[in-house]
Amino acid sequence: MNALLQLKGTTAFFVQAILSFVVSITAVTLGIVYLPAPIWIRAFLALGMLYVTTSTFTLAKCVRDRQEAGAAAARREASGQVLPPNAPYVDPSAAAWS
Repeated sequence: MNALLQLKGTTAFFVQAILSFVVSITAVTLGIVYLPAPIWIRAFLALGMLYVTTSTFTLAKCVRDRQEAGAAAARREASGQVLPPNAPYVDPSAAAWS
């Protein structure tokens, strides 16, 4: 299998993930809207849903950033470059103008 597909996933998986997210948010929102409860209870549940959703995005971003940092460190080690601690990774092929 292509290395790019292993890292990024297929288009079908990406579309499925987006549709799953949209369906789940819509279902929970409709459930809260039509819940036979006072408005303050529904507002509390809606605020909780918003908090869970935003914290999930934040967690996913943090996990992705850690994985990318680990991959960059592995590339540096594999290339034999010796850089000082906390130095940003710069791809040597990016320096060429041609």
